[in-house]
Amino acid sequence: MFNFEIISQAIKALFANKLRSSLTLLALIIGVFSVLVSTTAVAVLDNYFTETLSIMGSDVVTVQKNPAIQLTGDNNKRNRKRITFEQAEQLEERIVYAKGMSPLEGFSMTKIQYASRETEPNVVVRGSNEFYIENNAYEIESGRNLSAEDVQYARSFVVIGKDIQTELFPNLDPLGKEIRIDGRNYLIVGVLAAKGSIFGSSFDNFVLIPYTTGISVYGGYRDIGIQVRAPEISGIQRAIDELTGVLRVIRAVAPGQENDFEIVTNDSLSSSFDSFTSVLYIGGAFIGLITLLGAGIGVMNIMLVSVTERTKEIGVRKAVGATKNAIVTQFLAEAVFICQIGGVLGMIFGIAAGNALAYVINASVVIPIWSVLGSFLGMLLIGVVFGVYPAFKAAQLDPIESLRYE
Repeated sequence: MFNFEIISQAIKALFANKLRSSLTLLALIIGVFSVLVSTTAVAVLDNYFTETLSIMGSDVVTVQKNPAIQLTGDNNKRNRKRITFEQAEQLEERIVYAKGMSPLEGFSMTKIQYASRETEPNVVVRGSNEFYIENNAYEIESGRNLSAEDVQYARSFVVIGKDIQTELFPNLDPLGKEIRIDGRNYLIVGVLAAKGSIFGSSFDNFVLIPYTTGISVYGGYRDIGIQVRAPEISGIQRAIDELTGVLRVIRAVAPGQENDFEIVTNDSLSSSFDSFTSVLYIGGAFIGLITLLGAGIGVMNIMLVSVTERTKEIGVRKAVGATKNAIVTQFLAEAVFICQIGGVLGMIFGIAAGNALAYVINASVVIPIWSVLGSFLGMLLIGVVFGVYPAFKAAQLDPIESLRYE
């Protein structure tokens, strides 16, 4: 049983040979650090991804040509036919359960001009219809949304994101003003409320025009995305089934052939991301375990050296009545103690370094409790496993021979 006296002896043994103890601690710290920094960084990404999904429409289904996250190459998927505006319009006419069809296409990335002011040339000119804002969980801060008539008549109207208002109209009301996009004037009819950013990419650095206007200006031969909404979250699967059936007919997919399009929801994105992060978790844990194995061997080495150096001390203790169990407990406590010290320092540095990513991407700080507990128990196990042989070797020493040892 460990007590204060045994812990005190372990601390004295640790400081008796500072260089050797420091090198052993360094190996332990690196092992735990490698596990904690990887799991913490992945947990930060996972948490950030979840937070990002929460600000997107949870009842929205997106149709696109390729998977949102593709871990392996697939030439068949790369050679799929485009999803076109014509197919989006046909889909809108045929769907019954799903609603709010909105095309999803970025026509251009350019600068926006107003009077003598202009933005950086990184503003996305997005083309859609009156359902885009609701489908993507935006809110109108001032003015109005695009209307069905704006789309039908391909009007040169625009709804601007918050970043555009901040850059071009810091002290003006932008409603009713005309901005210039790629040599064409557009009348501002609405301003969107700020939504934020992810990985440094702003959700608010875009302008929204009727997709019919975009087709007339930039051309319509494009591969687009399509979004629809389920009437309620519980109806997501029903909406997916309807979309799948209608799109297979529109795109002339033969019976028995796999779909030549992808249907993406928050759940499917989350599932794909979980598969990706699982690989990172496993990889980080494997590297850490290899490092800890080496550190464990170092712990056994330092304890065997300690037994040799303290042979006479062991003989004295046995001569005054110390039992084998007491000797085993003392040396085992020292092995466990040095492992726990290295583990705690590795946890602190690993969590701090992993959360540096949270600072960079402006995400919430994460402390992976299960990784901390796992590391703590892992270091305890390493201390016991790699300390038990030196401890038993010390306990088996003959007291007479030990007292004669020089």
